[in-house]
Amino acid sequence: MSDQSVRQTARRTAREAQRAMRSERVAREKRLDALAVDVSVALAQRDAWVTECEQRAGQGLAAMTGTGGLSVRDAAQRCGPDLSAREVSRLRRLCPEPVPDQADNGAVVDFPDDPARPAEEDDVVDGQGT
Repeated sequence: MSDQSVRQTARRTAREAQRAMRSERVAREKRLDALAVDVSVALAQRDAWVTECEQRAGQGLAAMTGTGGLSVRDAAQRCGPDLSAREVSRLRRLCPEPVPDQADNGAVVDFPDDPARPAEEDDVVDGQGT
């Protein structure tokens, strides 16, 4: 075999190896891109689920402190040691719509989520507003 044919064979072999490596990199990138999309979707679903659950908790707490007549502190204590009065106030503000007041035959107990609203007496925790 001549020196030139040896070089041609070596070049061909190197190009084929490079082509195979390039193809593997492209396939790997596609797999990683698909996994990144899966992660993003899962996190977005989790965030939506957490928001929905917090809104439902806020509705219950708004009813407890509205129609139920409990203070924020009392509602927190009734729900267990893992819920602080500050968290009760935060969750109440997430309540997506006013809670119907059953005692007043359909009147509405409104808990605006406006952070600029003045703190109610029940909203004050350790001398600080929420």
